[in-house]
Amino acid sequence: MEEISITVRIADRQYKLTIEKNEEEVFRKATKLLTDKLIEYAQNYAFKDKQDLLALVALQYTTSSLKFEEQVNFNDNELVFRLNEIDKVLSENIS
Repeated sequence: MEEISITVRIADRQYKLTIEKNEEEVFRKATKLLTDKLIEYAQNYAFKDKQDLLALVALQYTTSSLKFEEQVNFNDNELVFRLNEIDKVLSENIS
């Protein structure tokens, strides 16, 4: 894969990153979402320190990620359970 260098701006700081070219859109979108969320938090909460805002946004996204991971694991387990039930029914009726 081809690597490229990009610069993203988060909380008034620039970060130079080396990423796979096919990931650029994802990084740009993530940067925009993060920036938008920081602006939202700054408008709605009395925090003036960017680090406090970053901590709250990180907590929100981490919490969302964990909830999503739990849901995916539940769905995977449910799917395996259902497939095993189908396999059992088919095995019983084919024999």
